[in-house]
Amino acid sequence: MNTSELLLDAFGRIEEVVREAVDGLDDKALATRPEQTGNSIGWMIWHLTRIQDDHLANAGGYEQVYTTGGWHERLGLPFDAADTGYGHTSDDVAAVQLSAEQLLGYYDAVHARSLEYLKGLTDDDLDRIVDTNWNPPVTLGVRLISVLGDDLEHAGQAAYVRGLLS
Repeated sequence: MNTSELLLDAFGRIEEVVREAVDGLDDKALATRPEQTGNSIGWMIWHLTRIQDDHLANAGGYEQVYTTGGWHERLGLPFDAADTGYGHTSDDVAAVQLSAEQLLGYYDAVHARSLEYLKGLTDDDLDRIVDTNWNPPVTLGVRLISVLGDDLEHAGQAAYVRGLLS
């Protein structure tokens, strides 16, 4: 297994959990918040997708699907196009009212773009610096692990909330 194959498998695992968390749920279930203050499934899936879109586009030097694919307008959320959900307040979380079709449509578009990018990566690419705002600077390998960890965490949380709903 090479670097690209490993990453494709890892990002494929995120997709599996996202689908299991969202498939078959109606808008109300997707917006339900545990104890009325927790993060909803809809918010968590939107957020993990925004993180993947933002971080991989930045690392890969391409435009985000959120803007180039028209998803910012299609989803109609009251946030700036650069917003990824980081630091959202309870009111912001409540504002994410999306259907399964919207969530999975945006996720699928980002996932496809991510796979396209990941298919071309080699071992040597992982040491490339992608963010100099940190000390030490962040390499592509570290950024990809960060996105994988964040996305799997939120996908797992969404799956947990789904379990609470049943």
